[in-house]
Amino acid sequence: MAAQNSDVILERMMTLHPKIIDLTLDRVWRLLEALGNPQEQLPPVVHIAGTNGKGSTQAMIRAGLEAMNAKVHAYTSPHLARFHERIRLAGELITEEHLTKILDECYAKNGGIDITYFEITTCAALLAFARTPADYTLLEVGLGGRLDATNVVDPKLTVITPVSIDHEQFLGNTLAKIAGEKAGIIKRGVPVVVGPQKDEALEVIENTAMRLGAAVLAYGQHWHVTTERDRLIYQDENGLLDLPMPALMGHHQVLNAGAALASLRYLGADEAACEAAMVNASWPARMQRLKSGPLAEQAPDAELWLDGGHNAAAGEALAALLETLPKRTTHMICGMLNTKDVTGYLKPLAGVADGLVAVTIPGEANTLPAEDTAQAAETVGLKARVAKDVREALRQITQDTPNARVLICGSLYLAGAILRENE
Repeated sequence: MAAQNSDVILERMMTLHPKIIDLTLDRVWRLLEALGNPQEQLPPVVHIAGTNGKGSTQAMIRAGLEAMNAKVHAYTSPHLARFHERIRLAGELITEEHLTKILDECYAKNGGIDITYFEITTCAALLAFARTPADYTLLEVGLGGRLDATNVVDPKLTVITPVSIDHEQFLGNTLAKIAGEKAGIIKRGVPVVVGPQKDEALEVIENTAMRLGAAVLAYGQHWHVTTERDRLIYQDENGLLDLPMPALMGHHQVLNAGAALASLRYLGADEAACEAAMVNASWPARMQRLKSGPLAEQAPDAELWLDGGHNAAAGEALAALLETLPKRTTHMICGMLNTKDVTGYLKPLAGVADGLVAVTIPGEANTLPAEDTAQAAETVGLKARVAKDVREALRQITQDTPNARVLICGSLYLAGAILRENE
């Protein structure tokens, strides 16, 4: 099997468990034991949970640490174009050769026993991290926190970004229940940075931290972040930082930046590193401008954007960002999963978009049919139509309005398909 490429092994791993998601840590602990417990041999870990902003916050923390010449491992999910994006070793994406070898080893050690795709690939990432020298490990939770496959580490710091309603079928149908799952990453005596939260969620997080003797560094209490004259102003007990605005767009990224800065300050970062966290961070499919590639060539006069947000809170953040852009006729090309709150996502966008073209996400079993997305859009007041794919949707829009602002949105899986197509 070692001669196979990583795609072949990853496909084989998909067959090891009938469910895509099955939250428990028993299978992870078993495989890690067989691998020699690599989770105990990691560089200092920053563990990040939350509903929105995990990846962006991680990207800013990484940019700040790397500005201090630190070597940083990073783990994130899902990937967009290629699986390799999930595993960054000491600052570099894992190579095909290394990935294939580490996946092959984990598959062999698992011995054909039930384990989910995310669980076994997370074990592979931890094994790669343990064997590669670095100064820090940044781990992004996949789903929830308490029973997530990443929750097997003894971190130096935990971070909880804003919590909102999402994945109710796995995490619970109230904000308090979901916050309880996210707070499951908090460890005894380990400080937790807490981003902006609704009171119901904050209460659960603070109570969990208190029970475990974990110091809380919370937005609005221990650190503050705002903007003034196109500058980001951050303040905590160590003083004030006057920084450039984040390279990642939107007011929600200002709040994510605050959590990243609170984390960096705890880790000993200086002002230069904090500034680098703002200007050097990049995170694909978070209001990413598409300026080149086949789609941009197809619509040279249009302004193309790509965003992978997919829940109600993401819809609100996206609508607020669109409100700040120069006035321009705006159309959405939207594809969503059938597990998401489609109307909750689309409702805030109805006030800022002039129309929507719905598509079915290619190659995704859980896609919502384009007709269903269009119907949901109509119910919230968006004029909607359907297209067979994104190219056809873009043709429909630009045939009527060649210079439109076009936002391709609704799912990270759709965003990944676009990035692969637009390479």
